[in-house]
Amino acid sequence: MPTGARRYYSTRTGKFSGREDLDLNWLGKIVVSIFDHFVQLQYFEEYFGRPCVDDDRDGLIGSDPVTYGFIAFRRGGLFPIDRTKTYDEVDCFDLIEFLFDHVSKPVDGWYHSYNQCGTHYETFDRDAGRKEFRDRVNLVLEDYTNGWQLSELGEIQACADPGLDTLLDAPLPPGDERNVNNRVNAAISKFRRRGSTLDDRRDAVRDLVDVLEFLRADAKKVLSNKDEDDLFNIANNFGIRHHNSKQKTNYDPAVWLSWMFYHYLATIHAVIRLVERDN
Repeated sequence: MPTGARRYYSTRTGKFSGREDLDLNWLGKIVVSIFDHFVQLQYFEEYFGRPCVDDDRDGLIGSDPVTYGFIAFRRGGLFPIDRTKTYDEVDCFDLIEFLFDHVSKPVDGWYHSYNQCGTHYETFDRDAGRKEFRDRVNLVLEDYTNGWQLSELGEIQACADPGLDTLLDAPLPPGDERNVNNRVNAAISKFRRRGSTLDDRRDAVRDLVDVLEFLRADAKKVLSNKDEDDLFNIANNFGIRHHNSKQKTNYDPAVWLSWMFYHYLATIHAVIRLVERDN
């Protein structure tokens, strides 16, 4: 079992939180260490190529990794990775997402025996490689500051508030993908993505209310008139959907936008399931 692949006794049992020493300095070192781990397993060979005693092989990124890195990040100095450099948080998060995009599990190839060069892989499994990379990275990210995670799409997102991760991950029943499911998933992504502002979070809440508005006709069938009105009262009167002098805006948005988001997400799930039950 490779180091870091599972939690040991002290963190598993809660005797050590695992967070007090995981500062930015450690995060940068761990990102480089994870990169080195997958380099050893040849998980970056498809994209980055590999040295060979007979003929160095370029990967899919081509023969100029410096320029490729500059184009990818819109700035220099991030790729190729410099093991002597100290990376800030933005650098670390950018590198993690970049490496996720370029990792793939080697599957099959041929063995080059000269000077013990080793296996040259020619087929790769990108989904398997990304899953392994994501699993390992998330063991670290969830313990950094307030908790982060690398999503299945390869984006750094804030971890769900304690106890609410199940709600964020719960799939909606199959239905109107364009008007409901896709919009809910987009709102979740907007709310959780790194660097999201209060305006982004307010937009995410508004997006969920719009989905609920789309479901309003169905909601009328399973809710009383008062319950239906109450669903929209918060959004209509607390500066989410409308802009007028009657709006209540003297609340702490950092706290209440989070509450509103989870409230409306749970409500959408409840309404859809109530409608399904009655059909």
